[in-house]
Amino acid sequence: MWQEQPFTLAPGHPSAAGHFPGNPIIPGALLLDAMIAAIPGLQDDITIHNVKFLRPIRHGTALRLLWQGQGFATRFECRTADDALVMAGTLIPGAA
Repeated sequence: MWQEQPFTLAPGHPSAAGHFPGNPIIPGALLLDAMIAAIPGLQDDITIHNVKFLRPIRHGTALRLLWQGQGFATRFECRTADDALVMAGTLIPGAA
């Protein structure tokens, strides 16, 4: 069963000024960090088994962070309000 949390990075976020000036998009690392922070019960020791960034997203865009357990791993996705897939991947606990 997928769990979900809304996420929006404000247009005034500092990353908008530097990534990329005049044409800002949310850095993939910030999306990944938001996803990891949203998932309750993750251990500190996790491995990002894979992650794909599928489309650029602008600051201020309403997003949905989704995740579900798959055995010992956690599958995650980030989607826009109209369900376009932005990011997808798998986290594995203690696999570093």
